[in-house]
Amino acid sequence: MIENDKSIEAVRHSLSHVLACSVKQLYPGSQNAIGPAVENGFYQDFELSGPIGEEDLPKIEKKMQEILKEWKGFERKEVGLDEALDIFSDNKYKQELAREFAEGGKILTVYTSGDFVDLCKGGHVDDISSINPTSFKIMKTAGAYWKGDEKNLMLTRIYGLAFATKQELLDHLQMLEEAKKRDHRKLGKELDLFIFSDLVGSGLPLYTPRGNAVREGLIGFSEEVRAKVGFEKVWSPHITKKELYEVSGHWDKFGDELFIVNSQETSDELVMKPMNCPHHAQIYASRPRSYKELPVKLMETTTNYRDEKTGELHGLSRVRSLTQDDSHTYCRQDQVDEIFDQLIEKIQEFYLAIDMPLKLRLSLRDDSDAYLGPTELWKFGQEKLAAIAERNKLEFYSEEGEAAFYGPKLDFMATDAIGRVWQVATVQFDFVQPERFKLEYTNDKGEKEQPIMIHCAIMGSFDRFFSVYIEHTAGRFPIWLAPEQIRILTVNQEQETADFADSILEQAKALGLRATIDNDSESVGKKIRNAEIWKVPYTLVVGENEIKGGRVTPRVRKDLVVIAAHPELSIEDFLKTVANETKMRVIKTSL
Repeated sequence: MIENDKSIEAVRHSLSHVLACSVKQLYPGSQNAIGPAVENGFYQDFELSGPIGEEDLPKIEKKMQEILKEWKGFERKEVGLDEALDIFSDNKYKQELAREFAEGGKILTVYTSGDFVDLCKGGHVDDISSINPTSFKIMKTAGAYWKGDEKNLMLTRIYGLAFATKQELLDHLQMLEEAKKRDHRKLGKELDLFIFSDLVGSGLPLYTPRGNAVREGLIGFSEEVRAKVGFEKVWSPHITKKELYEVSGHWDKFGDELFIVNSQETSDELVMKPMNCPHHAQIYASRPRSYKELPVKLMETTTNYRDEKTGELHGLSRVRSLTQDDSHTYCRQDQVDEIFDQLIEKIQEFYLAIDMPLKLRLSLRDDSDAYLGPTELWKFGQEKLAAIAERNKLEFYSEEGEAAFYGPKLDFMATDAIGRVWQVATVQFDFVQPERFKLEYTNDKGEKEQPIMIHCAIMGSFDRFFSVYIEHTAGRFPIWLAPEQIRILTVNQEQETADFADSILEQAKALGLRATIDNDSESVGKKIRNAEIWKVPYTLVVGENEIKGGRVTPRVRKDLVVIAAHPELSIEDFLKTVANETKMRVIKTSL
């Protein structure tokens, strides 16, 4: 059995070679490009000699199982460029990679298994018999440009899943089936939460009244918890001069992701705002600051714009207009611990209220030149974050290469209802912008000092977070967030019944509750089923008995139930209870 992540990664890497060999045998003349191990499996890109459809995948999988019985291991050999070009004379992709590696000073290595030879840097299993032939599955095909460049040829990418055991594979496949039911794009349409319009544009979501009710509830809560620890709201415009991002360093890193704005009145080069931190830095720099007024805490929930590739857009998960619950702190070094402690506490408060357990990833830099800022500050920041995590008794792990280009960060990883892990909240050091924007304050000795800048977002991109949260809840939002908290169903079409339902509705709205009336001529049973389809937390059936007694017996959505029986309540008591549950942001009902 495979015990650790490195072992399963080696299995997945090895299977990508088996996949390449299988396709080349089944479809002679095909050329394999790249094929790495990825989360939960592997893939391989091909320029195929003939078309492959979903119906061909079982045949490829069967061929892979046959090859696994034949192969013994991977034989490594170092080769020169000329030999590599000769070996791969029938594969232009391997030749191109070989030239690039050679120019970069890398040693070229090829690995042979049976009659199959591939250009590879290694990372395979030592013993091919350790791969369980029943623990992988070829899943799907997709298009992928060579090297991710739209100017290059579109290749066929074949994906596979791979796990240590057959049961793990079966469990994952079951999770995928459940994920289909919870797909936020499907539920977003069924529950009328958001839409996309061709006339508005790809990747530009529009939130309906129902979706916006959830949106405002989550954003309001995020702002509320940060306001408790001193954050003040600011506002910044949606377009800005390109120069702002050249100074901040974002232009060099992300310039090709920005929307360019042309003005008819000025020669300024303008862009749509892709992030908020440089704007907040300008607010901080707008007047002299003293050590006595630090920390300065600014927050803004605003929409940013990024020119994402069309092929990468995916519902709310990847959009071109993204709303961020952003905040920035400018503080002294002796205030760093307190700031992080406060932010961690508020992030935990938020995710406790939406019932998503958290783990922590300490995201560090690697040895590449992709990062800006002084080495000594990076060392200070990475050591400080580890100490903060330990002091707060947080379960965490470290991962190199996941830091922002301007500083290390604490990334909070939420586990959803079907076991998937998502990066959500983040708290980050910034060692670049204070220097680039010459931010300063006067210390207690009258000297100028540079403040420490800390980024924080509780949801990050709201749109992406909402996609995760819809799938986590399967659209069954808690009482305080439900777009429709109460639905009042009439048993008949009589005026007296309609008037009674209207009076309940007025009382509910007076308490700030979101309620509706279903007075259609359908049967009560069908009305109840409709309320269940719309996942309404509370349903009230009203008729002659309720009118006479002035009392109701609420029907409660099953996932909210603590006890099986629901009491008969006065209308006033019921509505006050729901209003209190909304205020307290409860997950389960006391009714």
